[in-house]
Amino acid sequence: MPSRDPHPTDPHPTDPHPTDPVISVTGLRRQYRAGVQAFEAVRGVDLHVRRGELFALLGTNGAGKTSLLEVVEGLAPATAGEVRVLGLNPYRRRADVRPRIGIMLQEAGFPADLTTLETARMWHGTLGEARSAQESIAVVGLAGREDVPVASLSGGERRRLDLALAVMGRPEVLFLDEPTTGLDPQSRRAAWDLVRGLLADGVTIVLTTHYLEEAAELADRIAILHEGRVARTGTLAEIVASEPASIRYRTSTAALADLDLLSGLPALAGWPRSTGGAVELESVDLQVTLSAVLVRAQDAGAELTDLDASPASLERAFLAVAAETLP
Repeated sequence: MPSRDPHPTDPHPTDPHPTDPVISVTGLRRQYRAGVQAFEAVRGVDLHVRRGELFALLGTNGAGKTSLLEVVEGLAPATAGEVRVLGLNPYRRRADVRPRIGIMLQEAGFPADLTTLETARMWHGTLGEARSAQESIAVVGLAGREDVPVASLSGGERRRLDLALAVMGRPEVLFLDEPTTGLDPQSRRAAWDLVRGLLADGVTIVLTTHYLEEAAELADRIAILHEGRVARTGTLAEIVASEPASIRYRTSTAALADLDLLSGLPALAGWPRSTGGAVELESVDLQVTLSAVLVRAQDAGAELTDLDASPASLERAFLAVAAETLP
């Protein structure tokens, strides 16, 4: 059963102070079913999204990302914990919160036989104070495509239309759910530019995406959800710093192939490995370790083939999280 809201009527329904989080999630739990069939999809999540930032929410398979967002967006109640969006409980005060947020779903499901402008006008009729349909279309770069049926729009144009509808009500907080899925690289970067424009206008954005490069490119801060909990959170630099860099090469020279000898290299993050005939090293300081490897190779007159040196990355951090088993 959903927990009783500790502040059921929001006795102080004022906006959060400018320095307070626009979204505050504390101890959030969401459970499906009860008894022996009970399944807890969200297991004590704490998140705080600051005003004007882009917060990227990444998740491994079955991480509970959708279950979490449904609560934050006010579509479902929490089983336990507390959620505040713009200072209000988004589920109990949905009528007050909904006009101030925008949601861009993966699939909007609008009638394909309507034109771009007809679709925008239809959505406009569901809103209070809002941009006009024409202005919203122009904001996302669809001016000149007003009379084109939705079915005839390209994938990138349909996603732009979805975004136009999400921002029509001039939201203070915008939820973008996989906004560039299926887009070609050019269309994806055009969408990124639109998102940057919204940030410049002061909109707070929560982004969910499977494209790690998208999160790395756009996000001020990132959270990686795994098994219903936040496994990593912070800036890109903070998350990446938790993972080692890697060096990989092939050689037949003992000084560069013997794992015991290699264990003395500086700044190693673990014991050297040999996989498929290739030497693999992990380092907490890529420049220091790689320089030592190259000096040793020069001194030994060794040839290193298939040399690859990769700094720590969001992808490595994500894969490390996916391999973890949380208690």
